[in-house]
Amino acid sequence: MALERKRKRGQDPTPQKKQRIPTVFQTNEDDGSIHSDDDEPMPSGSSVGDEEEDETEDNAEAMLVETSKPSGSAIKRPPTALELRDIKDATDLYRSSSFKLQIDALLPNTRPKYQNSAPLDRFLESLHTCFNSLPSISPRHPLEAAKALLKQSVAVPYVLPLPGQDTNWKVGFEKPSEIVLAGSWANKLAVKGTDKQRYTVDLGVEIPSSLLQEKDYLNGRFFQKRAYFLSVLAAAIMDKKSGLHSEAVFSSPSGDSRLTCLVVRPKTGSNNDLTKLNVDVRIIPTLSASSPIPLHRLSPTKANIRTTASSEDASQDAPSPVYNNAIHVATTPKLQLLRSHTLKGLVSAYSDALTLLRIWANQRGYGRGSRLGIRGFESTGSLWTAVLDLLISGEDAGFRKSAKRKPLGKGVSSYQLFRAALDLLASHDFTQDHIRVRAETGHSFSPDDYPANNPVFVDATGVNVLSSVPSGSLDMLRYDARVTLDALNEDFTAQDPFKDAFLKDHREFQTRFDVVLRVDLSSAKLRTPSVQSTIEHGSLYNALLASLLSKLRQGLGDRAKAVVCLHSACEDRALTETDPAHSPVIYIGLILDIENAFRLVDHGPRADDPDPEAATRFRDFWGEKAELRRFKDGSIVESVVWDVKTSDERTKIPYFVAVHILAHHFSISDTDIQHWQDPFDATLRLPESITSIYQVAKAETGFKAAMAAFDGLVKSLKAVDEELPLGVLNVSPASEMLRYTNVFTPIAVPPSTPSLPECAQYLQPMEIVLEFEKSGRWPDDLRAIQKVKLALLERVASKLMESTPELRATVVVGDPVSTSDIMDTASLEIITPQGWAFTARIWHDREAKLLDTTIDDRPHIPAHIKRKLPGGPDPKSRQAALEAKELYVRRFIHAPRHHRAIAALCHRYTAYAGTVRLIKRWLASNWVLQKYLSVEAVELLSAVVFLGSARKASSSSQPPPIGVPGTKERGFAKVIELLAEWEWDKGIFIPLYGDEQTEADEVQKGSLDISGRDGVWKISTEFDPEGFVWTRDAPDAVMARRIQKIATATWKCLQNLESGDTPVMTMFWHPEQQYDFLIGLNAELLPRYYQNIRADPSVWDRKGKYANIGSTRETRSSPVQPGYDPAQLLFDDLSRIYKDTFLLFRDPLGGDRFGGVWEPRLKEPRPFKILGKFSATPVPKDSGKDKSQVMLNKEAILSEVERFGAGLITSITQRI
Repeated sequence: MALERKRKRGQDPTPQKKQRIPTVFQTNEDDGSIHSDDDEPMPSGSSVGDEEEDETEDNAEAMLVETSKPSGSAIKRPPTALELRDIKDATDLYRSSSFKLQIDALLPNTRPKYQNSAPLDRFLESLHTCFNSLPSISPRHPLEAAKALLKQSVAVPYVLPLPGQDTNWKVGFEKPSEIVLAGSWANKLAVKGTDKQRYTVDLGVEIPSSLLQEKDYLNGRFFQKRAYFLSVLAAAIMDKKSGLHSEAVFSSPSGDSRLTCLVVRPKTGSNNDLTKLNVDVRIIPTLSASSPIPLHRLSPTKANIRTTASSEDASQDAPSPVYNNAIHVATTPKLQLLRSHTLKGLVSAYSDALTLLRIWANQRGYGRGSRLGIRGFESTGSLWTAVLDLLISGEDAGFRKSAKRKPLGKGVSSYQLFRAALDLLASHDFTQDHIRVRAETGHSFSPDDYPANNPVFVDATGVNVLSSVPSGSLDMLRYDARVTLDALNEDFTAQDPFKDAFLKDHREFQTRFDVVLRVDLSSAKLRTPSVQSTIEHGSLYNALLASLLSKLRQGLGDRAKAVVCLHSACEDRALTETDPAHSPVIYIGLILDIENAFRLVDHGPRADDPDPEAATRFRDFWGEKAELRRFKDGSIVESVVWDVKTSDERTKIPYFVAVHILAHHFSISDTDIQHWQDPFDATLRLPESITSIYQVAKAETGFKAAMAAFDGLVKSLKAVDEELPLGVLNVSPASEMLRYTNVFTPIAVPPSTPSLPECAQYLQPMEIVLEFEKSGRWPDDLRAIQKVKLALLERVASKLMESTPELRATVVVGDPVSTSDIMDTASLEIITPQGWAFTARIWHDREAKLLDTTIDDRPHIPAHIKRKLPGGPDPKSRQAALEAKELYVRRFIHAPRHHRAIAALCHRYTAYAGTVRLIKRWLASNWVLQKYLSVEAVELLSAVVFLGSARKASSSSQPPPIGVPGTKERGFAKVIELLAEWEWDKGIFIPLYGDEQTEADEVQKGSLDISGRDGVWKISTEFDPEGFVWTRDAPDAVMARRIQKIATATWKCLQNLESGDTPVMTMFWHPEQQYDFLIGLNAELLPRYYQNIRADPSVWDRKGKYANIGSTRETRSSPVQPGYDPAQLLFDDLSRIYKDTFLLFRDPLGGDRFGGVWEPRLKEPRPFKILGKFSATPVPKDSGKDKSQVMLNKEAILSEVERFGAGLITSITQRI
């Protein structure tokens, strides 16, 4: 860093006038250039200007030790006190100097180039001249006035209640009494929007008081006169005689016609072309503070919407706080401009802090954009100013006896102010705890005037900036602020939070919300429509949404942390259109509270409730779902029970609640509601025709049933413990079926199962590890240990079959590939009477020590000396020991420990298991799982979105951190996003084991030799710091890039779900055009075919040719063979034999095709050589190439493959 400055030799030592020293962190607010506080060049001996900094600098200089320098050398001046403070801030406050530098680089790039504003200035002057030269229009009937303007192709956007023939008030026009440049542009606080949105220059045009009357606050009269005033300005702008050469459109923020403004843009190529500056001019009619409308009539308690026929019944009208606030807003543009200017002068960091806050908000949809945004924030730009104003000025004590928030002070930095703003948004509930900014002149309305259950945040101008913001949107704002604060509080060495806080677009609803509903409002209607509510919210559409969100929030209650409406911004409309166009489609996003989201019963008032109307209100809200029930404790309570049959259905209870409310209160049918849980669930379910067979046989199904079978097996082993040579010390599970992460729900295959088709006979075994008590009778020879294991397994098998009738246990010897006699290859295959299959292996801890001795019999001698000594282990024996040690460590050390950690994770996070299952299904259907990516690596990567990548994990006893997915669909989307963006060459750390102690000896026992590895994914944990236990051999660089490309394509599909036209299954259908050849298999002979993502039921439902003969399909006549998958065996053999010729891909979950890709290096002819490792043929004579060269003999290889898989392979198709 350029914090050290040099002092030239021979410099005049006389003291000079002290000036403030600039730092590299100070930037010009206009152009982002580095500058000092004054424009004069800085003297080399300058120091800090104020007394406190002078004293600090003097103390720092007193501590310096002067050293003599050789003649002619430059003397480095130490950092000044201000520079030292900046360095300290970068370390302590920002926690990273790079984080501060990133912020400093970001700020100038988010602001407009004010130096290019000359055309804008000319255009604003032209508008000023045009408006002040407009003639007056005498008052006339509003319909007559609108008819006259319509002749100039300008409609008047009157609001509800629309004027009629019997209207007794008139509209007129006079030139504006004042024209003010308002908004953020005037104070140079404008911030670049998202989606290439143009900057906005607000021009406040004040309506003359002579056009208004005292009672214009009633029934929208002010808004009608405002609309006519705006339309006259629009007609003047569009008049060719004005010389403005501009285009103008109406814009209604949040779809509220009462806030309609005029957006003006000079035509491209004109003298005032603003294309380079990228701005629009927005003309906003304003209301003078001295207007005839009395301010006290705008109190939230006043009823200014009169729906009664006579004035005597006016007292029966309900208050109209939203309507009143909309009128009050018209008085604030100039006041907000002055307030921002004052704050900017008081606090130097105000401008940068406001910029950071608005960038953060824009990236999360709290503003205008071309994509879906959070409802209520399209026209609340003043909210961010009010938040900073509250922090700087403090809270007004009017709402409570003493203000809770004191002013922060004027010397805070922009980052401190930004963090304080996030802390306010994250911790404050504006609905339950109203708040008001301290104002010098006080506030006009009493705290008691504001409605109790509505959000209230009164800024310094007296306006409630949250009047039109739904409470659910504020819940989402609070949630997002908490997530960002948690990220900023994490260890920066693990992950830089800058990108996530300011650069990343967080508007992707699939990764943001646990449940998303796409609702078509075309047929929606209010159950109890109200004219007052319609006028209060500005339109029937807005009133419908306000009621809908309120009912959903009430019905979901503590099931959801936030209930949010997402919709497209209201588009600008032509001057001939009066009303804004609303999209009939909205999206409802839910952030679930996992502790309460999936409960089965909602309780209402008790039968003996003192409030007699409570039960009536409860039944009215829930309709036919409400019922009176007696519970085990004897209480009789009004209740709503959600009937579910499976665990998958239980995860959809929040969806069921929302659907019921939408149907009961708004007549929205199921066909108008789309959600994505059912399509994702379908990928994890077996075909109904197969499951029905198991149901007939009453087969045990489910993860709990599998675990119960495991517990039963453990009890059986303990029961025969005394009859074994060694007692069973421990039985450790190591199967995904016993930790909730298997793709399909486990199903037993009992002997009583009706005849299963051959393509549905697969029985997946569950891996378990047997640990016997320590004994000196174990041999010290590796080969003898394997023999003893066989003997022990044989004894266990015989005793289990004796003690448990119908249990079958078989000792399995050898490995189809390995010929090593020191590698663990013996196992016991157990099939229980209920039809569950287990594969048991024996763990002997002495084996590891013997393998280490075989690998290196002199570990105490340094390697460089050992290489010079004679003798040493035999290279072949050493290599065999290395392979056996790798298998031993992975199978007996890491697999049981990994199983325990993943099982605990499934219990802690309800959505984790489903997330892993979906990711495995997605990887399998895209032909990369198992061979190129282990299931354990998938489980680790999925854990990242739940645990993060911080070096310190939270305790398992603590509640789940905020931001953790609550449903498997959201977890799936977050893992896909991770895979698409992950820089895998940098690796990742996962705090998987949490509170478990990681002793150095334990870590050493689980270490692997990673020399010569092919895998490039480094997934580290506390017990695997190297990060290659599960990724040592795969994926390599080619497969890692392939997985990332598939993830990127899937991520784009997830983004396209917004349209509702992209089916979920698209992400699970693998394109086959990319392969050089395809090998088709006979689906009828594949025991796992029924698990295929695109399984054809006709394969197992095929009937015979003659009705009296019946089906010709093969049925199970022999005992089931656990784990038998001929397609996988053929795939493994072909991959091993032709590993130097081609790469094979398949779906391990029932795939009936292999996809092959030729080795790229073999596609070009090459000189012939012996042992070329591939089948070659001479280059054809007519090719024009050297006859001594050979080329890959594709036809011969594929013919050989076809013979190799005769009977199983049905076709081989080559791509030309």
